Amino acid sequence: MDKSLYVAMTGAKEILDAQAVNNVNLANADTTGFKAELAAFQSQAVQGSGYASRVYATESTTGWNESAGSMVTTGRPLDVAIQGQGFIAVQGPNGQEAYTRNGDLHVNPDGMLVTSTGQIVLGDSGPISLPPSTSVKIGSDGSVSVVPQGQGPSTLATVGRIKLVNPAPASLVRGADGLFLPGNGSPAPADASVRLASGVLESSNVDVADAMVNMIDLARSFELQVKVMKSADSNAAASARVLQSA
Repeated sequence: MDKSLYVAMTGAKEILDAQAVNNVNLANADTTGFKAELAAFQSQAVQGSGYASRVYATESTTGWNESAGSMVTTGRPLDVAIQGQGFIAVQGPNGQEAYTRNGDLHVNPDGMLVTSTGQIVLGDSGPISLPPSTSVKIGSDGSVSVVPQGQGPSTLATVGRIKLVNPAPASLVRGADGLFLPGNGSPAPADASVRLASGVLESSNVDVADAMVNMIDLARSFELQVKVMKSADSNAAASARVLQSA
């Protein structure tokens, strides 16, 4: 088999993988606190007998865009945004501690404080549960205070404190769901220096225009790889005819 066919085939596959990463970013362009995933190509020599005349490309994710998204003022008491570096601690899908920048918070029917995607928000001593109340306030230090139902503003009481952490980005592993997990499996300690802004949400940091251009560029690259595969197949067929007529 001509190595060019193998090179084009692997190139097309890796381009599809890169396109999948780009499409996930585009799909989350409006997701609060979402961090765009980064992908890159690198060349690898084709192993085997004969002269090393072919290289192929491999795609791999190289991390995520750590820059903050723009801040959008909502005025909603349960909307919060991290000021600067840091994360909000939540309960991941399998019960482990995970981290997010999504500050679009709600109170679910069970009275638990959760994100817009349903993750339970963690406090210094576990999930934060709110009693029936007429108002909820979140302070810059993550403290959650409520006015119990039937009571006046003077009865404002603190019921918990959101766990805010600031681990080094290199120590985190980005999950497919956009949550960040501690790479060593040990939860990060609470960091009192991390502050919240209330009534504000951090938008996704996905550059939509750049992602659209990248999508078109990857689609054209995929078409080029398919053309190379067709050319390799045509060359192989022509060579077979020459050998048959010899």
